[in-house]
Amino acid sequence: MKGNKANLTEHSHTEHSDVNHNSDEKGRVEANCSENSGFEQNSIEKNSIEKNSIEKNSIEKNSIAPSSSEANASALYEVELVDAIDKVSADSWNALMHDNNPFNRYEFLAALESSKSVCRETGWTPLHIVIRGRANETEAVIAVMPMYIKAHSYGEYVFDWAWADAYERHQLAYYPKLVSSIPFTPVTGMRLGMPADLPSEIQQTLWQLVGQTLNRCLTEYGFSGWHCLFLPKTQCDDFSRQANMQRLGTQFHWFNRDYSDFQAFLSALTSRKRKDINKERQKVQRVNLSFEFVEGADVTAELWQIFSACYQQTYAKRSGHYGYLNLAFFQTLGESMSESIVLLLVRDLNEQIIASALYFKSATHLFGRYWGALTEIDGLHFEACYYQGIEYCIANGLKVFDAGAQGEHKVPRGFEPIETYSNHEIAHSEFRLAIQSFTLQEADNIKTYMQQLKSKLPYKNRD
Repeated sequence: MKGNKANLTEHSHTEHSDVNHNSDEKGRVEANCSENSGFEQNSIEKNSIEKNSIEKNSIEKNSIAPSSSEANASALYEVELVDAIDKVSADSWNALMHDNNPFNRYEFLAALESSKSVCRETGWTPLHIVIRGRANETEAVIAVMPMYIKAHSYGEYVFDWAWADAYERHQLAYYPKLVSSIPFTPVTGMRLGMPADLPSEIQQTLWQLVGQTLNRCLTEYGFSGWHCLFLPKTQCDDFSRQANMQRLGTQFHWFNRDYSDFQAFLSALTSRKRKDINKERQKVQRVNLSFEFVEGADVTAELWQIFSACYQQTYAKRSGHYGYLNLAFFQTLGESMSESIVLLLVRDLNEQIIASALYFKSATHLFGRYWGALTEIDGLHFEACYYQGIEYCIANGLKVFDAGAQGEHKVPRGFEPIETYSNHEIAHSEFRLAIQSFTLQEADNIKTYMQQLKSKLPYKNRD
């Protein structure tokens, strides 16, 4: 495997519940740890990342040799770790990430890197996986996976804080770790991009190469583990064939059942829930606000500045910092992928913009990602981030509305629980046993939780 030198180290639109030390999760992991004796400090030393031949915080080119079991695959494919997405062409990346997901696009990931929202200083050091075929002299890129060296667990939304706490209590280093995800974006999408028409046996070979590459990074560089987040179930199952751990999660999505308008959607609800939503929307209507969706191509530099100010003020009020993303990131997206963006503007009686929400869209989905307000108005968040999004989906024929991570408060507003998936591997054998036990218990609990919430959905005449 070759690799360029790489440093080591949102709505409910804004994803404020990023740090979520769930007490039940923490307790179960701790209990599992105590059941598995022998957490010896020498098995993974606290500073093992420096002790495993990573000098000057870098992965050197050709530093990881393929194992003998990979000899045949190595004759056909070359695995490379790259420290920036611009080491791959935009056309190649987008052709392989063909799942109609705006966040998997080269332009989105490149904007994160160019704006320095993602970099070593923010705890997200790019280390993308690129697989090239050796079938011809050009060594064309045949698969890609976004990946980062993480110095913390912020911005991931598959919570492993309890795992990190358990490591710390045993004086072991949980960070750095490897994470394949879209930073700050809890949206399901392809994690290994490859041609759609590849035979299944070749696809499985590529998954094996990725798994072997990640596992060698753990053994040779001392990362505590790797984590592949928000995969489609098919990819999660493909990856799980290599005996890594699956983890189940849940989110809440709204589904457009060919409603003609918002009133048709309300008509599908029980009388009480319909009245609750009307009452909630009427609170905002009494303030005499206006709402306007602006397509990405029409968002001006001034509007981006206003949106960024709303986003930063809301983040600062709730989280004590100005958010993960900066104005340069938003402006770059406006230039590079405007067709995937729609910006909601909320104006008061004086025509002043007092709030804004940034949505992304695909051919079938609307994604609520970031929002902010310059003034607090009761009910405005639900209006701007949920009801306006539902109306946009109905008006534009979009089938699914993903309004962000977590939030069972979405259920009485018509959002339904869906499953999310992730894959994990942990280097420390006994911690791995404890975490695997936890994830199995967690999956059972989540299934029960989802069934309970499905029984509380506001729809009438639904099984």
